[in-house]
Amino acid sequence: MEQRRTQRYKLQLPLQILQVGDARVDRQEKTRDISSGGVCFVSQDKVDVGGRIEYIITLSGSNPPVRIRCLGKVLRSNTAAADGPFEVAVTMERYSFVRADEMEPMPISA
Repeated sequence: MEQRRTQRYKLQLPLQILQVGDARVDRQEKTRDISSGGVCFVSQDKVDVGGRIEYIITLSGSNPPVRIRCLGKVLRSNTAAADGPFEVAVTMERYSFVRADEMEPMPISA
């Protein structure tokens, strides 16, 4: 039986990936589930395990939208099929609420 420290919620929310490791990216994904400790999303692209990641989760149902900018680490990136999508699990180590006009990069420290 799997036991987690925090409750997970199955929510499909917009997720924008801004940086993976040292590489700046701009990828749009959807969350599969979310908790206070991290998020799991499905991606067509593999993400290296152990690397730092910066991402933004947009909470639906609000106008203007509420965005949460997060820094974390990639815990898992695996696929069930050779050509299937990757299930990626990342931590949420630091976060801040941001408005659309406050999109300055967050410093990533090791």
